[in-house]
Amino acid sequence: MKTVVSGVRPTGNLHLGNYFGALRNFVKMQDEYKCYFFIADLHSLTTHPTPADLKRNVHNILANYLACGINPAHAIVYAQSDLPETTELYLYLNMLASLGELSRCTSFKDKARENPSNINAGLLTYPTLMAADILIHKADYVPVGKDQLQHLEMTRTFAGRFNTMYKVSFFKEPQAFNFGEAPVKVPGLDGKSKMGKSEGEMNAIYLSDTDEAIRKKVMRAVTDSGPAAVGQQKSEVIENLFSLVRLISGDEVYEHYNNLYNNMQIRYGDMKKQLAEDAIKFVAPFRSRITELLANPALLDKVLADGAEHAHESASKTISEVRNIIGL
Repeated sequence: MKTVVSGVRPTGNLHLGNYFGALRNFVKMQDEYKCYFFIADLHSLTTHPTPADLKRNVHNILANYLACGINPAHAIVYAQSDLPETTELYLYLNMLASLGELSRCTSFKDKARENPSNINAGLLTYPTLMAADILIHKADYVPVGKDQLQHLEMTRTFAGRFNTMYKVSFFKEPQAFNFGEAPVKVPGLDGKSKMGKSEGEMNAIYLSDTDEAIRKKVMRAVTDSGPAAVGQQKSEVIENLFSLVRLISGDEVYEHYNNLYNNMQIRYGDMKKQLAEDAIKFVAPFRSRITELLANPALLDKVLADGAEHAHESASKTISEVRNIIGL
C-alpha cells in the first residue's frame, strides 16, 4: 500500500478552502492509502505562539479533522511534536542543506520581507523540517498546494542527496499528489485572493463559524455594478463569487443565477443571500461536531497519543536505519 503524508499548521480553525481543497479528499484516501496526517505544531513555533494558543489550536485542528471524517481507525493522526524521530531526522537533513539553497527559498524570502524583525533559523530551515516530516515515513505521495511545491522539490533533492552521499537507495523521492483531479482553488470573499486566514478573517468561511458570522461575511463579499450588456463577460470578482455558488449551492443554483446575469437581471444581493443560507446549511453539521469534540479534550488527547504511538512504529524504524547508514 502506498504511503501518503500531509500536515497542517495549527493556526486556528479550518475553512471551506481547506475542506474543498484537500480535506474531503483525505476522507476518501484513508481507506486506499497508508495515511499520516500530522498537526505541524513545531512549524508554528517560527511565529512564537503562546503556549495556551498552541495547545488550543492543536485541539481545534484535530477536532476539525475528525468532524470532516478523518477516522483515527483508518488513518494515523498525530502532533508533530509527539514524534521525536522527526526532529532527529531534521538535524541530519540540515547537515545536507546549504545556506544558499535555503535562503533562496521563495517562502523564506516572503516571510523575511513580511516580518524583518523575526528572521529566525527555524524559518530558514522550514524546508528541511518539512522534508523530515515526509521522509520519516518514506512517503510515496504528498498532497500539496502550489505554494508548497518548491518545498516538496527540496524534499526530493534532500532525499536524493542523502542516497548519493551514502551510496544507498534508501529514501524515496515523493511525488506531488492532486487526488487524480484538477486542484480546487476556493476563492475568498474579497473577490481576488484564495480563501485563507492570512488574507483576513472576513475573507474565509470557517467550519466553526456561526450562522450570523457567515451571513455577515457573505453579504460583505465584493461585487461590481453588474453587467452593462447581455452576455457580458464576468469580472474577476464576480467569477469568484459564482465559483463559490457552484461549490456550495450546487450546479442548479449556479445556472439559475448565471442565466439572470447573462440576461442582465442579476441582483447580487439575492444571490449572496442564497449563498449565505446554503453555506450555513453546509457548515452546520461540521460546526456541531467540532463543538462536541472540543468539549471532550480527553478524547482529543487520546487520539493524539494513539496516533503518536502508531507513527512511532514507522518513524523509529526509519531513524534506526538512517543512523546505521550514517555510521552513528
